[in-house]
Amino acid sequence: MIYSEKVMDHFMNPRNVGAIDDASGVGTVGNAKCGDIMKVYLKINEGVIEDAKFKTFGCGAAIATSSMATELVKGKTIEEALKITNKAVMEALDGLPPVKVHCSCLAEEAVHAALWDYAEKNGIVIEGLEKPATDIGEHDHHHDIEEE
Repeated sequence: MIYSEKVMDHFMNPRNVGAIDDASGVGTVGNAKCGDIMKVYLKINEGVIEDAKFKTFGCGAAIATSSMATELVKGKTIEEALKITNKAVMEALDGLPPVKVHCSCLAEEAVHAALWDYAEKNGIVIEGLEKPATDIGEHDHHHDIEEE
């Protein structure tokens, strides 16, 4: 299996590892089949994601996609963060092997789950955000994960 240099870099030197104690929102998603679990913490101030951290139990691709996803959402508004899809995460990593595409879907869902948690805690509705699934299967995901 060939990984891009960016995937390797984010696996060997992941960004934003850890927890945010007073997180505005925390999202945990997993894939029961492959055993990957991702937990994303977001610090949100006036609609802007000031900080993002993650803890991921999983393969190298799961760690790399979590790292890249948290990098991509930092400094973004909630609306901008919602537009960061698994495809955007993959593109930022210069691609993933087809069998690892679901890791990028997990990363996207973990961010969405954290945003959902934030919305629930604050009694707000985030336009375009659906209630996240906790177990993300490889075929029941609502995004297109066809091979390019």
